[in-house]
Amino acid sequence: MNLEKVKTYEKFPAWIVVLANLLSLSIYAIGAYIFLGFGILFVVLYLLYCLWMEINVLRRSCVGCYYYDKVCAFGKGKLCPLFFKKGSSKIFIKRKISPIHILPDFSIFIIPLIGGVILSILNFSWTVVGMMVILLIISFAGNAFVRGSFACKYCKQREIGCPAEKMFQKKKK
Repeated sequence: MNLEKVKTYEKFPAWIVVLANLLSLSIYAIGAYIFLGFGILFVVLYLLYCLWMEINVLRRSCVGCYYYDKVCAFGKGKLCPLFFKKGSSKIFIKRKISPIHILPDFSIFIIPLIGGVILSILNFSWTVVGMMVILLIISFAGNAFVRGSFACKYCKQREIGCPAEKMFQKKKK
């Protein structure tokens, strides 16, 4: 058992911000590529949904986060003040979230997977199947690795109280 306390970042290193954003952008790009099989309108609608989700995170979470106007692992702490006023950190900390609350976040990769299945039924393509596999891997393993090893692990908000961390934490006996 490791009792050593992990040092949190006041300002995340740029390489973590770049890595976290490359992961998200990769998910969006693969989703857009899959939707290209349905036409450019579906690509635009999907990317607008991704943008809406990013704005929603800024509006609902980042405004109350410790990293508001600071460099967080995702860079959103510096982006948020450009669009939204500082919110209440007490309200943010007390916020309860459940799997239903994060379903829209998961739909960023679930919707393209459904689209890929439909495309594969209509006109099978190994490229689409490969993109679906990559999307699954980076959405689950990639996110778990980046968040667990670089983002959440060193996040000061986690120590203060993070609704997502509370939901995902494992119960220790």
